[in-house]
Amino acid sequence: MKIRQLFDQETWTYTYLVYDERSKEAAIIDSVKEKFERDRRYINELGLQLKYALETHVHADHVTGAGLLRQAFDCKVAVHKEGCAACADIQVVDGMEFQLGAHTLRAMHTPGHTNGDVSYLIDGAVFTGDALLIRACGRTDFQQGSSSRLYESIHNKLFALPADTIVYPGHDYEGFTSSTIGEEQRLNPRLGNSKPKPDFMHIMDTMNLPRPRKIDVAVPGNLACGMA
Repeated sequence: MKIRQLFDQETWTYTYLVYDERSKEAAIIDSVKEKFERDRRYINELGLQLKYALETHVHADHVTGAGLLRQAFDCKVAVHKEGCAACADIQVVDGMEFQLGAHTLRAMHTPGHTNGDVSYLIDGAVFTGDALLIRACGRTDFQQGSSSRLYESIHNKLFALPADTIVYPGHDYEGFTSSTIGEEQRLNPRLGNSKPKPDFMHIMDTMNLPRPRKIDVAVPGNLACGMA
């Protein structure tokens, strides 16, 4: 199983191309519309059969390239059912599996940043979207976000994974590319060292962050799989 990590400089978004080396069956996670030509070219260069365009959630900071990828490769677009994206071919639920050759991606519903957040687990790696970031986590103040639900998602699902599980986040603003579950359990300042839930909720509920710059374009665009 191979993982290629791609980056969009404008939105600080990581896109992941995950594929089985033998069968060449692939999935792309959290594509960015403006990077469609890059991704299309790369998929063709590697000789991959793109089966799935997976979204970790309905994003507020960029528009997905999933619809364009579906047109180009006849892949299936997958969004969690609580994201309410009627454009998706697959309405993801907790525990759903996506086969890539000999490897299986498993969906884990990890709400809290939004109500429809999904993390994807495969072969000792987890793609956490905006739920768990490196030394941080997703904000919880819009799109049915909930600091209480996010705490439960991270502690009961993500932190329950083996400590050496590699964490691949949806964004990073400091230049980090990956972490591990064990590192975040120890070192994440919002969640680590068994921080009590009320303390975490206080941190998240008093952040007073600015409104995402692209939210008015990104959310409607993503509810249409990037084809609005």
